[in-house]
Amino acid sequence: MSTHTLTRRLAPAIAAAGALALALTGCVPGEGGTDADAAAAEGGEWSTSTLAVDWATYNPLSLVVKDQGLIEEALGDSVEVEWLQSAGSNKANEMLRSGSVDVGSTAGSAALFARANGSPIQVIDIYSQPEWSAIVVGADSGITDVAQLEGQSIAATKGTDPYFFLLQALEEAGLGVDDVEVQNVQHADGRALLDGGSVQAWSGLDPIMAAAEAESGAQLIYRNVDFNTYGFLNATEEFITDHADVAQVVVDAYEDARVWALAHPDEVAQLLADAASIDLEVAKTVIAERSNLDVSGVPGDDQLAVLTKISPIIAESGDVAGGQEALDEAIATIVHDEFALKATE
Repeated sequence: MSTHTLTRRLAPAIAAAGALALALTGCVPGEGGTDADAAAAEGGEWSTSTLAVDWATYNPLSLVVKDQGLIEEALGDSVEVEWLQSAGSNKANEMLRSGSVDVGSTAGSAALFARANGSPIQVIDIYSQPEWSAIVVGADSGITDVAQLEGQSIAATKGTDPYFFLLQALEEAGLGVDDVEVQNVQHADGRALLDGGSVQAWSGLDPIMAAAEAESGAQLIYRNVDFNTYGFLNATEEFITDHADVAQVVVDAYEDARVWALAHPDEVAQLLADAASIDLEVAKTVIAERSNLDVSGVPGDDQLAVLTKISPIIAESGDVAGGQEALDEAIATIVHDEFALKATE
């Protein structure tokens, strides 16, 4: 049993003692305390009866949290937990914006992109520092560097790290997005287009990219870990404000999952292989070589530095209506570190 789970199971007893203390001191829930404190004082009840969370093959910790039932164990029978798969950061952002999920996992760049375009989300935990994107060509392609992509058709999923990776790679090669033809498709469809010869390159995402290497002989012609942004676990501002107690449970579960995952990399790889329907050895490559889970879960300066670096490229793409000003405002307000700080104390 995890420390956080044990804490939750002790909550009713602690709450009872707290209620007695409140009665003796004359304090009232809500005066100088949080909503979660008030809920605890009323008997340890949660602030909501439902919770919707995403899982994604690009977020290994989500697979651990879901498989081990960490959130369900902590919340008990009084909260119904629904798990929805995100096929990419863009889909996670769509679900967050529509309210289909309360907590969703994206790349940092995608979270910034969404917030700058008006989606009221904030990052509450960092789940990884991955190298999950690269520029990929087919096994028989004669293309060996990004400069050769001028005038070529490239598959990429807009609003995700691979797309912003592509923009950065093109800029470094002296090209812009207008110098290529971007086919905006989901990640799995991007691989299919590359395999079928319908595009000359694909800005790929693991674990689909690693599977393409192993199964199709796809070549990674450009890699740059600095062009990959962190894995962001995001929540809506409404959820953060109205259900802080449950948000804390989610982040606690993620931090428990991180400890377990670092000690059991082969088991995490098996979860990924099963979830993504890929070979176990491919999954081991993704986990061991391209998924740095040993990173602080507390969002802060490291992530803001990456977002600040990439924001001018996003602004130049014209995909954010408010331009650089909207991106700067998003960077200044995107971090909510309270839950991660408590979970990592």
